[in-house]
Amino acid sequence: MPICLTGKSRRGDLELHHREKKHIEDIGLDRGHRGNRSGIGTGGGRRTRGNARRRDFKTVPMILSHKEQWDHEALTEVLSYRPAPRQAWDNSDIGGHWLYLMRNALNSQIWAFKHPDFLAVSVTHGTAQLALYDRFIWDKYQLSILAGDEFRTNTLIMERKSVSADPADDEEPTEARSSEDSSIPALMRRGVVFMSCHNAIWEQAAILLKSGLNPDMLSHAQLAAELTNHLVDGAVLIPGAAGTLLELQQVGFHYET
Repeated sequence: MPICLTGKSRRGDLELHHREKKHIEDIGLDRGHRGNRSGIGTGGGRRTRGNARRRDFKTVPMILSHKEQWDHEALTEVLSYRPAPRQAWDNSDIGGHWLYLMRNALNSQIWAFKHPDFLAVSVTHGTAQLALYDRFIWDKYQLSILAGDEFRTNTLIMERKSVSADPADDEEPTEARSSEDSSIPALMRRGVVFMSCHNAIWEQAAILLKSGLNPDMLSHAQLAAELTNHLVDGAVLIPGAAGTLLELQQVGFHYET
């Protein structure tokens, strides 16, 4: 049974919903970034929409050594985020419960502990990185082979259209904050930042090459570039997961696996 709230409590929850919505707008998750400009960060959408996302690489090196090779402006905005609390998730298993756990963290931090400025960051690598590629790459390179039998396609980037976005439905089982939609787009819309590990991209390109899944006969550097160019809208490309996790911890993000 849904919890019966008094009028005062309901008003408080609606106010918290609007504060959460304002926080998401401030984070500036403008997802139309391909070959364009958009961003993630603080200080309002006006500030963050200036963050460049390069997605027109021809080749990429094994080790990134210049900030122009990753989404350094968006990463800097995340590292500069000061409202607490902040949580960095070390996500490496596409078949794990990582999306559900981040959703649960959002719900408890925002609704139970009243922290509408809470920021969750997914530092994504390993097989979880496969979830950050678009459908074109999944189809072209048969990524379901790498992801496992559970993922014949990338279901984690598919939203449930029937989920309610009405703030008055916060206790409904099909509400947007429920387990009915723990998709990547749904969590992005709530302000979660998904970081994509370049090292994982390079390693996955190597696996595709060794498996003979290279229809265009690309070099390693070219194939890794194509994977990078087809990250889902809103993903933040980082030089490497392990090193970036340390950067996040040094500025106050709490580490979570």
